[in-house]
Amino acid sequence: MAKSKKTWGELSPARRAGVIAVGVAQLVLLTMAQRDISKRPAELIRGPKAAWRLASLVNFVGPMGYFIFGRLKTPATPGKLP
Repeated sequence: MAKSKKTWGELSPARRAGVIAVGVAQLVLLTMAQRDISKRPAELIRGPKAAWRLASLVNFVGPMGYFIFGRLKTPATPGKLP
């Protein structure tokens, strides 16, 4: 027995809120990743910036992959916060 897909109008208010929350989280992660790629010098990113920009467009996996694997640690500078 296969489940039929529900339309937006058939979802409960709690499920609608969940869908919206997940969508907002995805957009926030995407925005944070794109902004970091723009501001971070190329020598502090593993691989080409263009590749990470494209990868960050993949839902959740891309931005999280960039934050986990794409960024190199910034060198510690005395008197400056990272």
